[in-house]
Amino acid sequence: MTTPWGEFALARFPEDPRERLRAWDASDAYLLRHLADEQVPLSGTVVVLGDRWGALATALAAHGPVQITDSFLAQEATRANLARAGVETGAVRLLTTQDPPPDRVDVLLVRVPKSLALLEDQLLRLAPAVHEGTVVVGTGMVKEIHTSTLQLFERILGPTRTSLAEKKARLVFCTLDASLARPANPWPYSYALPGGVGPASGRTVVNHAGVFCADRLDIGTRFFLQHLPAARADRRVVDLGCGNGVVGTAVAVADPTAEVLFVDESFQAVASAEATYKANGVPGHAEFRVGDGLAGVPDGSVDLVLNNPPFHSHQATTDTTAWRMFTGARRVLRPGGELWVIGNRHLGYHVKLRKAFGNSQLVASDPKFVVLKAVKE
Repeated sequence: MTTPWGEFALARFPEDPRERLRAWDASDAYLLRHLADEQVPLSGTVVVLGDRWGALATALAAHGPVQITDSFLAQEATRANLARAGVETGAVRLLTTQDPPPDRVDVLLVRVPKSLALLEDQLLRLAPAVHEGTVVVGTGMVKEIHTSTLQLFERILGPTRTSLAEKKARLVFCTLDASLARPANPWPYSYALPGGVGPASGRTVVNHAGVFCADRLDIGTRFFLQHLPAARADRRVVDLGCGNGVVGTAVAVADPTAEVLFVDESFQAVASAEATYKANGVPGHAEFRVGDGLAGVPDGSVDLVLNNPPFHSHQATTDTTAWRMFTGARRVLRPGGELWVIGNRHLGYHVKLRKAFGNSQLVASDPKFVVLKAVKE
């Protein structure tokens, strides 16, 4: 990536020499050019919100920015990209969306996220630190910036306008209105599950902003909850890509002797899973881990993995994450251990499961979803 601060070799995390997706895009480059062209002062506290793979933090490392991200993978990519650029990791302060934000923000750079709820939550958390002299600039691809995005900036911070598009990217400029009466932060959000979804029926779900289907039970998870494997005493279970943790919590409700590990690369998701589990007073044992899939889980130590794999990486459609989840599950499962997967029919996960495990069994299906099982032999 060529920037006014030099050229940087950047990679996504985990690094894969076959990866065809870049660790930066035109919106990152557009924002960095704007900062240089307009000579935006970067001597105060610079906060970079939603930096996807560390491109912005790496380019601006000399100015000691604070990066705030919901993504463990983005945080690890930032560390790797800083090291690749010869920059000490300490030059950039790495925070998660669950950490208290800085007390003062002089420059706020926002990589517009896919989730409007996450943007709302983070702007509300940062607003008290923004002052009348704060420079606020957002960036994103044209297809990522909507009228609702601009309205959110205006409702929380103040008057907002956009730039002309360049290479299908656009900037968002916002000026603080100190007299604005900001709404209360509605996140996290809780609701009760409906009946007819197995052991979890009527249970409480807690969602932090940005977690998939934060205000209702999505139809895929509903179908999965109706077809979970029967309880079996003293199992070690992993809710892989746990989201709000409703699947793992359902297992724990059905079998209090189960040890459940909730894993996700989203800090918001793992916080949601822990809140969901605790809200239901489940007496069993649970562990909550933010990380890169099943990395760090010992080989052959798990009896059951439950998984609803994502098939998007930001705006790109990819099966890379699903494949890594499937192969990771095979590694950590004991002989006879099972991976249960929910997915859209058209994704063809049965093919990948047969490749990874040598077998795949259809457990349940409807016109849109399939539940599949693979056994480690």
